[in-house]
Amino acid sequence: MVQVFGDYYHFRHRTVVKRSLSDHRGTQVRLERDPKVTWAEQQVSKKRKKRDVYQEPSDPKFRDQWYLYNPNRRDLNARSAWELGYTGKGVVVSILDDGIEKNHPDLMQNYDPDASYDVNDGDPDPQPRYTQLNDNRHGTRCAGEVAAVANNGICGVGVAYNAKIGGVRMLDGEVTDMVEAQSLSLNPQHIDVYSASWGPEDDGKTVDGPAKLAKEAFLRGVTEGRNGLGSIFVWASGNGGRELDSCNCDGYTNSIYTLSISSSTQNGNVPWYSEACSSTLATTYSSGNPKEKQIVTTDLKSKCTDSHTGTSASAPLAAGIIALALEANKNLTWRDMQHLVVRTSHPAHLLTNDWRTNGVGRKVSHSYGYGLLDASGIVALAETWTNVRPQRKCVITMVSEPRNIGSHLSINMSVEACMGTGSHVTSLEHVQARLTLSYNRRGNLAIHLISPSGTRSTLLHPRPHDYSSEGFNDWAFMTTHSWDEKPSGAWTLEIENVAGASDYGTLTQFILVLYGTGSASSSPPEQAPSGNDNCKTLDLRQICIECNAGYYLFQQGCVKECTAGFSLGSQPVNYSVGNFIPPASLDSLGTCVHLNQYMRESPDSFMASQGSPGVQLQLSSRLPIAVAVLSCMAIIATFAGTFLMLQLRSGAQIKLPSLEGGPRPRGGLQPWRK
Repeated sequence: MVQVFGDYYHFRHRTVVKRSLSDHRGTQVRLERDPKVTWAEQQVSKKRKKRDVYQEPSDPKFRDQWYLYNPNRRDLNARSAWELGYTGKGVVVSILDDGIEKNHPDLMQNYDPDASYDVNDGDPDPQPRYTQLNDNRHGTRCAGEVAAVANNGICGVGVAYNAKIGGVRMLDGEVTDMVEAQSLSLNPQHIDVYSASWGPEDDGKTVDGPAKLAKEAFLRGVTEGRNGLGSIFVWASGNGGRELDSCNCDGYTNSIYTLSISSSTQNGNVPWYSEACSSTLATTYSSGNPKEKQIVTTDLKSKCTDSHTGTSASAPLAAGIIALALEANKNLTWRDMQHLVVRTSHPAHLLTNDWRTNGVGRKVSHSYGYGLLDASGIVALAETWTNVRPQRKCVITMVSEPRNIGSHLSINMSVEACMGTGSHVTSLEHVQARLTLSYNRRGNLAIHLISPSGTRSTLLHPRPHDYSSEGFNDWAFMTTHSWDEKPSGAWTLEIENVAGASDYGTLTQFILVLYGTGSASSSPPEQAPSGNDNCKTLDLRQICIECNAGYYLFQQGCVKECTAGFSLGSQPVNYSVGNFIPPASLDSLGTCVHLNQYMRESPDSFMASQGSPGVQLQLSSRLPIAVAVLSCMAIIATFAGTFLMLQLRSGAQIKLPSLEGGPRPRGGLQPWRK
């Protein structure tokens, strides 16, 4: 006997089998006749079906999509995300490529004209240009990975098979800065995710990235897109592995605004085409050696293919997984999404010898980033995610005077991460080392950055095909390997000539840029808006940078002391592209000024004045008056001397004041002025 609830009980008679084809009417009648029983009913098995939204897709090629669901668990865990009810519904993804076959039977249902445009020809139709070699199939293949329709009996399915998909035709023609910027900024209040599987030449010798307009498009996307939450840009990390290329020499994957995705083969190996670098955030599956399976997706002329390859295939899979996460939480910002990727990606099953544990205990690799994306894990975390605090940016000049590189150069400096200012970073996200250097053979250089927690990021590995002597001009090498570490402490930059030859070069600039968040208790007061004429400079988010007492403005940040070669003074402030300040407000005090812009003092007198910034400002402001007084005194002395000589020649007696008491100070001049 088992109590159900209250006075209701479930009886099991020892002579009645648990499941029987007969109704055991006799037992039922005896219970009904018992005066103590008010109601009795034999329990009958009923058919019930789980009302979940998931049914395994019936598409003919779904069984070949090993990367979406694989019984051995070497997959992207997409099926588990679908079982949770997430299929990308309500999310819009656009493929920036060579067009999209909008009438493909496996894409047509999800096609979104508002997420599409032909930038090459200047019209709304992104249909690709057909050739005998099917050169323009790339975009259509990428689109199918994201949002190929499920359960329609055609080909396979997309990761986010209920998402809306669009395409921008921009690679089938001359690609200019304007073309890229127009593509990156298409309908940013409608499109949630932009997926790009292209970049500069992967030849192992090119250093190239977005120009002025494209940079502005990225910035506007993350600050204004999706109603201020930020557009999400997913980028393929590059296919230059055979040429020993580095994705940190690609300014698109190396940008903090893009989510850079690498590849793994079916067996968890590093593909031959994969590029290793410290800016890669995570990995999805793609092609490998000839015996390993490739990616199933839509193809031109309403066809299906099972041979999509390279990191070109990896980025759209990531874009689809991100669409699932956005369905789970529409309020995720572009930075939230990167936090989710870092926290939910898995290093398991991915084979490489460069896995390292960073300062917060996460495994990270230059080949795989933080590991394989987990669709189920990211949607589960997205459901309960709280938005990260506003981004802070701390800029620190580590080297401002030329340093000879030689065979090895190491620079070590302890930083406080802009403590005491509104730019104070306590938890890291992206870290940049902005370097300007010359070297007679750039490809022989290896560059490493070591964080205070001991995490060693390879910013640049040697590139044997790079014979250039141009060096790097303010190139922002980026690493994600110190995510969530504390930034305060000693940072070390190492530049090494690995060839052992008699190469030579000079490092002229090393600026450390720390991006991240501050603690809740150290949040600065609300900053002045960009229209405030009293603002000295703005950061890239149009937030006024105001330095607290005892700190001074230096290169869009606040520093406690001006670095070598700079001194406290007043100068017109130079602004970046995003700083729209009226010219009348450009005169800035409390600024670190380069010495060649400063007053022309002798080195000895300048060094003597370094002890007190306040005195230095006071002296510099009195200098014109002092010069005028000294000039007047010189004229008077000359006149008096001439008059005295004439008097002596004429035999006159002149009474001079006694000098025994010494000179009398008259509010006197400071010693350096004498």
